Amino acid sequence: MKFNKQSLTDASWYAERKITLPKFDLPTVRDFSRKNPGWLHFGPGNIFRAFVAALQQKLLDAGKCNYGITVATPNTREMIDKIYRPHDDLTLLVTMNPDQSLTKTVVASIAESLSSNPDDADDWQRLQEIVKSPSLQIISFTITEKGYKIPAENPSRSLMGKIATLLFERYKHGATPVTLLSLDNCSHNGDVLKAGVLTAAKAQQADEKFLAYLERDVAYPWTMIDKITPRPSESVRDILLQDGFEDMDFVASKRGGQYAPFVNAEVCEYLVVEDNFVNGRPPLEEVGVIFTQRDTVEKVERMKVCTCLNPLHTALAVFGCLLNYKSIAAEMQDADLKQLAEQIGQEGMRVVTDPKVLSPKEFLRQCLQERFPNPAIPDTPQRIACDTSQKVGIRFGQTIKAYANSTELSADDLTAIPLAVAGWCRYLMGIDDDGKIFDVSPDPLLEKLQRNFAGKGLGEIDDVHATLAPILSDENIWGSNLYDSGVAQKAEKFFADMASGAHKVRTTLTQYLIRG
Repeated sequence: MKFNKQSLTDASWYAERKITLPKFDLPTVRDFSRKNPGWLHFGPGNIFRAFVAALQQKLLDAGKCNYGITVATPNTREMIDKIYRPHDDLTLLVTMNPDQSLTKTVVASIAESLSSNPDDADDWQRLQEIVKSPSLQIISFTITEKGYKIPAENPSRSLMGKIATLLFERYKHGATPVTLLSLDNCSHNGDVLKAGVLTAAKAQQADEKFLAYLERDVAYPWTMIDKITPRPSESVRDILLQDGFEDMDFVASKRGGQYAPFVNAEVCEYLVVEDNFVNGRPPLEEVGVIFTQRDTVEKVERMKVCTCLNPLHTALAVFGCLLNYKSIAAEMQDADLKQLAEQIGQEGMRVVTDPKVLSPKEFLRQCLQERFPNPAIPDTPQRIACDTSQKVGIRFGQTIKAYANSTELSADDLTAIPLAVAGWCRYLMGIDDDGKIFDVSPDPLLEKLQRNFAGKGLGEIDDVHATLAPILSDENIWGSNLYDSGVAQKAEKFFADMASGAHKVRTTLTQYLIRG
Protein backbone atom coordinates (compact mmCIF):
# COMPACT_ATOMS: atom_id res chain seq x y z
CA MET A 1 0.00 0.00 0.00
CA LYS A 2 1.24 3.47 -0.87
CA PHE A 3 0.53 6.13 1.74
CA ASN A 4 -1.61 8.73 -0.04
CA LYS A 5 -5.18 10.01 -0.06
CA GLN A 6 -6.28 7.31 -2.52
CA SER A 7 -5.29 4.66 0.04
CA LEU A 8 -7.69 6.17 2.58
CA THR A 9 -10.61 4.82 0.54
CA ASP A 10 -9.62 1.33 1.70
CA ALA A 11 -10.79 1.85 5.27
CA SER A 12 -10.78 -1.86 6.06
CA TRP A 13 -7.04 -2.12 5.24
CA TYR A 14 -6.28 0.60 7.79
CA ALA A 15 -8.72 -0.88 10.33
CA GLU A 16 -7.00 -4.28 10.15
CA ARG A 17 -3.76 -2.58 11.12
CA LYS A 18 -5.40 -0.54 13.87
CA ILE A 19 -4.57 2.76 12.16
CA THR A 20 -7.10 5.50 12.92
CA LEU A 21 -8.38 7.45 9.92
CA PRO A 22 -9.74 11.03 9.94
CA LYS A 23 -13.44 11.30 10.72
CA PHE A 24 -14.07 14.40 8.59
CA ASP A 25 -14.58 14.65 4.84
CA LEU A 26 -11.12 15.45 3.51
CA PRO A 27 -12.07 16.98 0.12
CA THR A 28 -14.65 19.25 1.76
CA VAL A 29 -12.21 20.52 4.42
CA ARG A 30 -9.43 21.11 1.92
CA ASP A 31 -11.69 22.93 -0.50
CA PHE A 32 -13.06 25.17 2.27
CA SER A 33 -9.57 25.84 3.62
CA ARG A 34 -8.24 26.93 0.27
CA LYS A 35 -11.14 29.35 -0.22
CA ASN A 36 -11.23 30.54 3.41
CA PRO A 37 -7.72 30.07 4.88
CA GLY A 38 -7.71 30.36 8.65
CA TRP A 39 -4.27 29.13 9.73
CA LEU A 40 -0.89 29.39 8.02
CA HIS A 41 2.11 27.67 9.60
CA PHE A 42 5.82 28.06 8.81
CA GLY A 43 7.97 25.06 9.73
CA PRO A 44 6.89 21.67 8.34
CA GLY A 45 9.01 19.55 10.71
CA ASN A 46 8.20 16.87 13.25
CA ILE A 47 6.87 19.03 16.10
CA PHE A 48 4.36 20.58 13.69
CA ARG A 49 3.20 17.26 12.28
CA ALA A 50 3.09 15.42 15.60
CA PHE A 51 1.53 18.15 17.75
CA VAL A 52 0.16 21.24 16.01
CA ALA A 53 -1.41 19.48 13.04
CA ALA A 54 -2.65 16.69 15.33
CA LEU A 55 -4.45 19.22 17.55
CA GLN A 56 -6.29 20.67 14.57
CA GLN A 57 -7.12 17.13 13.44
CA LYS A 58 -8.89 16.50 16.76
CA LEU A 59 -10.98 19.65 16.27
CA LEU A 60 -11.88 18.64 12.72
CA ASP A 61 -12.78 15.13 13.85
CA ALA A 62 -15.05 16.56 16.55
CA GLY A 63 -16.70 19.03 14.18
CA LYS A 64 -15.37 21.96 16.24
CA CYS A 65 -13.57 23.58 13.30
CA ASN A 66 -14.02 23.53 9.53
CA TYR A 67 -10.59 24.48 8.16
CA GLY A 68 -7.19 22.85 8.04
CA ILE A 69 -3.71 24.33 8.21
CA THR A 70 -1.62 25.49 5.29
CA VAL A 71 2.04 24.68 5.94
CA ALA A 72 4.97 26.49 4.36
CA THR A 73 8.71 25.91 4.41
CA PRO A 74 10.85 28.63 6.02
CA ASN A 75 13.64 28.21 3.45
CA THR A 76 14.07 25.38 0.92
CA ARG A 77 11.21 23.40 -0.59
CA GLU A 78 12.91 20.08 0.19
CA MET A 79 10.30 18.70 2.61
CA ILE A 80 7.47 19.78 0.34
CA ASP A 81 8.88 17.89 -2.62
CA LYS A 82 10.15 14.82 -0.74
CA ILE A 83 7.67 14.32 2.10
CA TYR A 84 4.47 16.35 1.78
CA ARG A 85 3.40 16.24 -1.86
CA PRO A 86 4.37 12.60 -2.57
CA HIS A 87 1.94 11.67 0.24
CA ASP A 88 -0.79 14.19 -0.57
CA ASP A 89 0.03 16.26 2.54
CA LEU A 90 -0.81 13.37 4.86
CA THR A 91 1.24 12.38 7.92
CA LEU A 92 1.25 9.06 9.73
CA LEU A 93 1.57 9.89 13.44
CA VAL A 94 3.02 7.05 15.51
CA THR A 95 2.68 7.66 19.24
CA MET A 96 5.25 5.68 21.24
CA ASN A 97 3.58 4.63 24.47
CA PRO A 98 5.58 3.93 27.66
CA ASP A 99 4.55 0.24 27.50
CA GLN A 100 6.23 0.16 24.04
CA SER A 101 2.94 -0.22 22.19
CA LEU A 102 2.25 2.09 19.25
CA THR A 103 -0.82 4.18 18.47
CA LYS A 104 -1.06 4.97 14.76
CA THR A 105 -3.13 7.84 13.35
CA VAL A 106 -3.42 9.37 9.89
CA VAL A 107 -3.21 13.15 10.30
CA ALA A 108 -5.01 14.88 7.43
CA SER A 109 -5.50 18.39 8.81
CA ILE A 110 -2.92 19.91 6.46
CA ALA A 111 -4.87 21.66 3.71
CA GLU A 112 -1.95 22.42 1.40
CA SER A 113 1.85 22.72 1.45
CA LEU A 114 3.87 25.56 -0.05
CA SER A 115 7.38 26.86 -0.48
CA SER A 116 8.09 30.35 0.86
CA ASN A 117 10.86 30.93 -1.66
CA PRO A 118 9.80 33.88 -3.86
CA ASP A 119 11.56 32.14 -6.76
CA ASP A 120 8.81 29.50 -6.59
CA ALA A 121 6.43 31.93 -8.23
CA ASP A 122 3.20 29.94 -7.97
CA ASP A 123 3.70 29.08 -4.29
CA TRP A 124 4.72 32.63 -3.42
CA GLN A 125 1.65 34.02 -5.16
CA ARG A 126 -0.51 31.56 -3.24
CA LEU A 127 1.09 32.66 0.06
CA GLN A 128 0.26 36.26 -0.79
CA GLU A 129 -3.35 35.31 -1.46
CA ILE A 130 -3.57 33.50 1.88
CA VAL A 131 -2.07 36.32 3.92
CA LYS A 132 -4.27 38.92 2.22
CA SER A 133 -7.40 36.91 3.07
CA PRO A 134 -9.47 38.49 5.90
CA SER A 135 -10.38 34.97 7.10
CA LEU A 136 -6.76 34.26 8.12
CA GLN A 137 -6.60 34.17 11.92
CA ILE A 138 -3.16 32.76 12.76
CA ILE A 139 0.32 32.66 11.26
CA SER A 140 2.34 30.29 13.44
CA PHE A 141 5.97 29.17 13.53
CA THR A 142 8.14 26.20 14.51
CA ILE A 143 11.43 27.36 13.00
CA THR A 144 13.86 27.19 16.00
CA GLU A 145 15.32 30.33 17.55
CA LYS A 146 17.75 30.98 14.70
CA GLY A 147 14.81 31.37 12.30
CA TYR A 148 13.97 34.74 13.88
CA LYS A 149 17.38 36.27 13.21
CA ILE A 150 17.86 38.88 10.49
CA PRO A 151 21.06 38.56 8.42
CA ALA A 152 22.89 41.78 7.63
CA GLU A 153 23.05 40.86 3.96
CA ASN A 154 19.78 40.72 2.04
CA PRO A 155 17.38 40.74 5.04
CA SER A 156 14.35 40.49 2.74
CA ARG A 157 15.32 36.91 1.84
CA SER A 158 15.27 35.85 5.49
CA LEU A 159 12.06 34.32 6.78
CA MET A 160 11.32 37.39 8.90
CA GLY A 161 11.89 39.50 5.81
CA LYS A 162 9.40 37.39 3.86
CA ILE A 163 6.87 37.59 6.70
CA ALA A 164 7.20 41.40 6.74
CA THR A 165 6.65 41.44 2.96
CA LEU A 166 3.57 39.23 3.23
CA LEU A 167 2.12 41.31 6.07
CA PHE A 168 2.59 44.43 3.98
CA GLU A 169 0.32 42.82 1.39
CA ARG A 170 -2.27 42.20 4.11
CA TYR A 171 -1.91 45.80 5.26
CA LYS A 172 -2.46 47.13 1.72
CA HIS A 173 -5.54 44.95 1.22
CA GLY A 174 -7.63 45.94 4.21
CA ALA A 175 -5.20 45.82 7.14
CA THR A 176 -7.21 43.08 8.86
CA PRO A 177 -5.74 42.12 12.24
CA VAL A 178 -3.89 38.82 12.54
CA THR A 179 -2.09 36.85 15.25
CA LEU A 180 1.52 35.73 14.83
CA LEU A 181 2.12 32.72 17.08
CA SER A 182 5.61 31.45 17.87
CA LEU A 183 5.62 27.83 18.99
CA ASP A 184 9.36 27.61 19.46
CA ASN A 185 11.27 26.84 22.62
CA CYS A 186 12.79 30.24 23.25
CA SER A 187 12.14 32.55 26.16
CA HIS A 188 9.42 35.16 25.59
CA ASN A 189 9.02 33.79 22.08
CA GLY A 190 6.26 36.20 21.13
CA ASP A 191 8.56 39.15 21.74
CA VAL A 192 11.35 37.42 19.80
CA LEU A 193 8.99 37.02 16.85
CA LYS A 194 7.76 40.60 17.09
CA ALA A 195 11.31 41.95 17.17
CA GLY A 196 12.20 39.90 14.11
CA VAL A 197 9.23 41.12 12.09
CA LEU A 198 9.71 44.78 13.07
CA THR A 199 13.45 44.65 12.41
CA ALA A 200 12.83 43.16 8.97
CA ALA A 201 10.14 45.72 8.16
CA LYS A 202 12.42 48.59 9.13
CA ALA A 203 15.22 47.10 7.04
CA GLN A 204 12.79 47.23 4.11
CA GLN A 205 12.21 50.93 4.88
CA ALA A 206 8.59 50.42 5.82
CA ASP A 207 6.52 53.55 6.32
CA GLU A 208 5.27 54.60 9.75
CA LYS A 209 1.66 53.59 9.07
CA PHE A 210 2.65 50.01 8.27
CA LEU A 211 4.87 49.87 11.34
CA ALA A 212 1.94 51.13 13.40
CA TYR A 213 -0.20 48.33 11.95
CA LEU A 214 2.43 45.76 13.00
CA GLU A 215 2.39 47.20 16.52
CA ARG A 216 -1.35 47.79 16.94
CA ASP A 217 -3.19 45.20 14.83
CA VAL A 218 -0.85 42.23 14.95
CA ALA A 219 -0.68 40.15 18.16
CA TYR A 220 2.38 38.20 19.27
CA PRO A 221 1.33 35.91 22.16
CA TRP A 222 3.86 34.10 24.33
CA THR A 223 3.69 30.30 24.42
CA MET A 224 5.28 27.27 26.07
CA ILE A 225 5.33 24.08 24.01
CA ASP A 226 6.59 20.69 25.16
CA LYS A 227 6.56 17.39 23.30
CA ILE A 228 9.46 15.10 22.42
CA THR A 229 9.47 14.40 18.67
CA PRO A 230 12.81 12.74 17.88
CA ARG A 231 14.23 11.68 14.55
CA PRO A 232 12.31 8.89 12.81
CA SER A 233 12.87 5.52 14.41
CA GLU A 234 14.14 2.58 12.37
CA SER A 235 12.08 0.21 14.50
CA VAL A 236 8.91 2.18 13.75
CA ARG A 237 9.72 2.20 10.06
CA ASP A 238 10.20 -1.57 10.10
CA ILE A 239 6.82 -2.06 11.79
CA LEU A 240 5.11 0.11 9.17
CA LEU A 241 6.81 -1.84 6.38
CA GLN A 242 5.55 -5.04 8.00
CA ASP A 243 2.07 -3.48 8.02
CA GLY A 244 2.33 -3.35 4.24
CA PHE A 245 3.31 0.24 3.50
CA GLU A 246 5.85 0.38 0.70
CA ASP A 247 6.93 4.04 0.94
CA MET A 248 8.14 4.67 4.50
CA ASP A 249 11.83 5.23 3.77
CA PHE A 250 13.79 8.03 5.42
CA VAL A 251 14.74 11.17 3.55
CA ALA A 252 18.01 12.89 4.46
CA SER A 253 17.89 16.68 4.21
CA LYS A 254 20.72 18.80 2.90
CA ARG A 255 20.96 20.40 6.36
CA GLY A 256 21.67 17.09 8.08
CA GLY A 257 18.17 16.30 9.33
CA GLN A 258 16.23 13.14 8.64
CA TYR A 259 12.53 12.87 7.86
CA ALA A 260 10.01 10.23 6.91
CA PRO A 261 6.37 10.03 5.81
CA PHE A 262 5.68 9.14 9.43
CA VAL A 263 6.58 10.99 12.61
CA ASN A 264 7.14 9.21 15.92
CA ALA A 265 6.53 11.04 19.19
CA GLU A 266 5.88 10.57 22.89
CA VAL A 267 2.39 10.62 24.39
CA CYS A 268 2.98 13.57 26.70
CA GLU A 269 2.37 17.05 25.32
CA TYR A 270 1.80 20.53 26.71
CA LEU A 271 0.91 23.80 25.04
CA VAL A 272 0.31 26.88 27.18
CA VAL A 273 -0.65 30.03 25.29
CA GLU A 274 -1.23 33.66 26.16
CA ASP A 275 -4.85 34.25 25.14
CA ASN A 276 -4.25 37.26 22.91
CA PHE A 277 -5.80 36.64 19.48
CA VAL A 278 -6.99 39.63 17.48
CA ASN A 279 -8.91 37.93 14.64
CA GLY A 280 -10.36 34.86 16.35
CA ARG A 281 -8.91 31.39 16.82
CA PRO A 282 -10.00 27.75 16.80
CA PRO A 283 -11.27 26.36 20.15
CA LEU A 284 -8.01 24.61 20.98
CA GLU A 285 -8.82 24.61 24.68
CA GLU A 286 -11.20 21.75 23.85
CA VAL A 287 -8.25 19.54 22.85
CA GLY A 288 -5.97 20.28 25.79
CA VAL A 289 -4.33 23.62 25.05
CA ILE A 290 -4.15 25.87 28.12
CA PHE A 291 -5.00 29.53 27.44
CA THR A 292 -3.95 31.96 30.13
CA GLN A 293 -2.24 35.28 30.90
CA ARG A 294 1.26 36.24 29.80
CA ASP A 295 2.78 36.11 33.28
CA THR A 296 1.46 32.56 33.74
CA VAL A 297 3.03 31.47 30.45
CA GLU A 298 6.34 32.83 31.73
CA LYS A 299 6.01 30.88 35.00
CA VAL A 300 5.26 27.67 33.11
CA GLU A 301 8.22 28.25 30.84
CA ARG A 302 10.57 28.84 33.77
CA MET A 303 9.20 25.78 35.56
CA LYS A 304 9.99 23.60 32.54
CA VAL A 305 13.24 25.18 31.34
CA CYS A 306 14.84 25.96 34.71
CA THR A 307 13.60 23.13 36.92
CA CYS A 308 11.55 20.20 35.75
CA LEU A 309 12.81 19.14 32.32
CA ASN A 310 15.60 20.96 30.51
CA PRO A 311 18.28 21.02 33.24
CA LEU A 312 17.73 17.31 33.82
CA HIS A 313 18.01 16.66 30.09
CA THR A 314 21.27 18.61 29.83
CA ALA A 315 22.83 16.80 32.79
CA LEU A 316 21.81 13.42 31.39
CA ALA A 317 23.20 14.45 27.99
CA VAL A 318 26.71 15.32 29.12
CA PHE A 319 27.06 12.43 31.57
CA GLY A 320 25.50 10.08 29.03
CA CYS A 321 28.24 10.97 26.56
CA LEU A 322 30.93 10.53 29.22
CA LEU A 323 29.55 7.13 30.25
CA ASN A 324 28.88 5.96 26.68
CA TYR A 325 25.10 5.77 26.73
CA LYS A 326 23.18 5.94 23.46
CA SER A 327 19.72 6.77 24.79
CA ILE A 328 18.18 8.81 27.56
CA ALA A 329 15.93 5.86 28.45
CA ALA A 330 18.97 3.64 29.06
CA GLU A 331 20.49 6.30 31.31
CA MET A 332 17.40 6.23 33.48
CA GLN A 333 18.19 2.58 34.28
CA ASP A 334 21.54 3.72 35.74
CA ALA A 335 21.10 4.31 39.48
CA ASP A 336 23.65 7.15 39.59
CA LEU A 337 22.27 9.05 36.63
CA LYS A 338 18.68 8.57 37.73
CA GLN A 339 19.62 9.92 41.16
CA LEU A 340 21.44 12.86 39.57
CA ALA A 341 18.35 13.81 37.54
CA GLU A 342 16.06 13.44 40.56
CA GLN A 343 18.33 15.53 42.76
CA ILE A 344 18.66 18.34 40.19
CA GLY A 345 14.88 18.47 40.07
CA GLN A 346 14.66 18.57 43.86
CA GLU A 347 17.19 21.41 44.08
CA GLY A 348 15.29 23.43 41.49
CA MET A 349 11.95 22.72 43.12
CA ARG A 350 12.99 24.70 46.21
CA VAL A 351 12.94 27.95 44.19
CA VAL A 352 10.36 27.20 41.50
CA THR A 353 7.28 29.41 41.16
CA ASP A 354 4.10 27.37 40.85
CA PRO A 355 2.21 28.58 37.73
CA LYS A 356 -1.01 26.96 39.09
CA VAL A 357 -2.19 25.84 35.62
CA LEU A 358 0.31 22.95 35.80
CA SER A 359 1.72 21.27 38.90
CA PRO A 360 5.55 21.45 39.03
CA LYS A 361 5.71 18.30 41.19
CA GLU A 362 3.51 16.34 38.78
CA PHE A 363 5.41 17.68 35.75
CA LEU A 364 8.71 16.59 37.33
CA ARG A 365 7.30 13.19 38.31
CA GLN A 366 6.10 12.62 34.77
CA CYS A 367 9.53 13.47 33.32
CA LEU A 368 11.38 11.19 35.73
CA GLN A 369 8.99 8.26 35.80
CA GLU A 370 7.31 8.23 32.39
CA ARG A 371 8.96 10.42 29.77
CA PHE A 372 12.71 10.01 30.20
CA PRO A 373 12.56 6.22 30.92
CA ASN A 374 10.37 5.52 27.87
CA PRO A 375 12.46 3.03 25.83
CA ALA A 376 10.37 3.68 22.75
CA ILE A 377 11.71 7.24 22.43
CA PRO A 378 15.00 7.08 20.46
CA ASP A 379 16.43 10.27 21.94
CA THR A 380 20.20 10.36 22.35
CA PRO A 381 22.46 12.21 24.79
CA GLN A 382 24.59 13.21 21.83
CA ARG A 383 21.70 15.12 20.22
CA ILE A 384 20.65 16.82 23.43
CA ALA A 385 24.26 17.84 24.18
CA CYS A 386 24.35 20.07 21.08
CA ASP A 387 24.77 23.81 21.78
CA THR A 388 25.00 23.32 25.55
CA SER A 389 26.85 26.61 26.02
CA GLN A 390 23.74 28.37 24.74
CA LYS A 391 21.47 26.58 27.22
CA VAL A 392 23.17 26.33 30.61
CA GLY A 393 22.59 29.98 31.50
CA ILE A 394 18.86 29.36 31.59
CA ARG A 395 18.81 25.71 32.59
CA PHE A 396 21.14 26.07 35.56
CA GLY A 397 22.00 29.76 35.82
CA GLN A 398 18.52 30.90 36.84
CA THR A 399 18.30 28.43 39.74
CA ILE A 400 21.81 29.33 40.86
CA LYS A 401 20.87 33.04 40.91
CA ALA A 402 17.70 32.25 42.85
CA TYR A 403 19.78 30.48 45.51
CA ALA A 404 22.29 33.33 45.58
CA ASN A 405 19.52 35.91 46.07
CA SER A 406 17.64 33.91 48.70
CA THR A 407 17.79 34.81 52.38
CA GLU A 408 17.06 31.20 53.31
CA LEU A 409 19.16 29.23 50.82
CA SER A 410 22.73 29.33 49.55
CA ALA A 411 25.05 27.50 47.16
CA ASP A 412 26.05 25.33 50.11
CA ASP A 413 22.64 23.71 49.68
CA LEU A 414 23.46 22.66 46.09
CA THR A 415 25.21 19.45 45.11
CA ALA A 416 23.65 18.02 41.95
CA ILE A 417 23.71 21.29 40.02
CA PRO A 418 27.45 21.90 40.71
CA LEU A 419 28.01 18.26 39.69
CA ALA A 420 26.25 18.99 36.40
CA VAL A 421 28.35 22.14 35.90
CA ALA A 422 31.52 20.15 36.57
CA GLY A 423 30.29 17.34 34.33
CA TRP A 424 29.89 19.71 31.39
CA CYS A 425 33.43 21.00 31.89
CA ARG A 426 34.69 17.41 32.05
CA TYR A 427 32.71 16.62 28.89
CA LEU A 428 34.44 19.47 27.05
CA MET A 429 37.72 17.56 27.37
CA GLY A 430 36.35 15.11 24.78
CA ILE A 431 37.57 12.11 26.79
CA ASP A 432 35.08 9.57 28.08
CA ASP A 433 35.22 7.89 31.48
CA ASP A 434 37.20 4.99 30.03
CA GLY A 435 39.87 7.43 28.90
CA LYS A 436 38.95 7.24 25.20
CA ILE A 437 38.51 10.20 22.85
CA PHE A 438 34.93 10.88 21.70
CA ASP A 439 33.29 13.42 19.38
CA VAL A 440 31.88 16.35 21.33
CA SER A 441 28.53 17.52 19.95
CA PRO A 442 28.42 20.76 17.92
CA ASP A 443 28.43 24.02 19.89
CA PRO A 444 29.09 27.57 18.66
CA LEU A 445 31.60 28.15 21.50
CA LEU A 446 33.25 24.74 21.30
CA GLU A 447 36.58 25.82 19.85
CA LYS A 448 36.96 28.62 22.40
CA LEU A 449 35.91 26.44 25.34
CA GLN A 450 38.17 23.54 24.45
CA ARG A 451 41.25 25.76 24.35
CA ASN A 452 41.19 25.64 28.14
CA PHE A 453 41.92 21.89 28.01
CA ALA A 454 44.31 21.86 25.01
CA GLY A 455 46.86 19.08 25.25
CA LYS A 456 45.61 17.93 28.66
CA GLY A 457 44.66 14.33 29.32
CA LEU A 458 43.20 12.71 32.41
CA GLY A 459 45.37 13.31 35.46
CA GLU A 460 47.31 16.07 33.68
CA ILE A 461 45.47 19.22 34.82
CA ASP A 462 47.60 20.63 37.63
CA ASP A 463 45.82 23.97 38.08
CA VAL A 464 42.09 23.32 37.99
CA HIS A 465 41.19 26.89 38.93
CA ALA A 466 43.24 28.43 36.11
CA THR A 467 41.72 25.95 33.68
CA LEU A 468 38.07 26.44 34.64
CA ALA A 469 37.96 30.09 35.71
CA PRO A 470 37.50 31.46 32.15
CA ILE A 471 34.45 29.22 31.78
CA LEU A 472 32.88 29.42 35.22
CA SER A 473 33.26 33.19 35.49
CA ASP A 474 31.76 33.90 32.06
CA GLU A 475 28.50 35.75 32.66
CA ASN A 476 27.60 35.42 28.97
CA ILE A 477 27.36 31.67 29.49
CA TRP A 478 25.84 31.41 32.96
CA GLY A 479 24.09 34.74 33.45
CA SER A 480 26.36 35.42 36.45
CA ASN A 481 29.87 34.80 37.69
CA LEU A 482 29.58 31.40 39.36
CA TYR A 483 32.36 32.28 41.81
CA ASP A 484 30.12 34.94 43.37
CA SER A 485 27.58 32.32 44.45
CA GLY A 486 30.13 29.68 45.47
CA VAL A 487 28.95 27.20 42.84
CA ALA A 488 32.19 27.49 40.89
CA GLN A 489 34.27 26.47 43.89
CA LYS A 490 32.17 23.32 44.30
CA ALA A 491 32.32 22.61 40.58
CA GLU A 492 36.12 22.93 40.62
CA LYS A 493 36.38 20.28 43.33
CA PHE A 494 34.04 17.90 41.51
CA PHE A 495 35.85 18.47 38.21
CA ALA A 496 39.24 17.81 39.81
CA ASP A 497 37.96 14.45 40.99
CA MET A 498 36.37 13.60 37.63
CA ALA A 499 39.49 14.54 35.63
CA SER A 500 41.99 12.75 37.86
CA GLY A 501 41.89 9.51 35.89
CA ALA A 502 39.80 6.89 34.13
CA HIS A 503 36.47 5.88 35.72
CA LYS A 504 36.58 8.90 38.05
CA VAL A 505 33.35 10.36 36.62
CA ARG A 506 31.51 7.33 37.94
CA THR A 507 33.21 7.32 41.33
CA THR A 508 32.61 11.07 41.75
CA LEU A 509 28.89 10.67 41.11
CA THR A 510 28.71 7.74 43.49
CA GLN A 511 30.60 9.64 46.19
CA TYR A 512 28.70 12.93 46.19
CA LEU A 513 25.11 12.16 45.26
CA ILE A 514 22.72 12.09 48.20
CA ARG A 515 21.15 8.67 48.59
CA GLY A 516 17.78 7.84 50.01
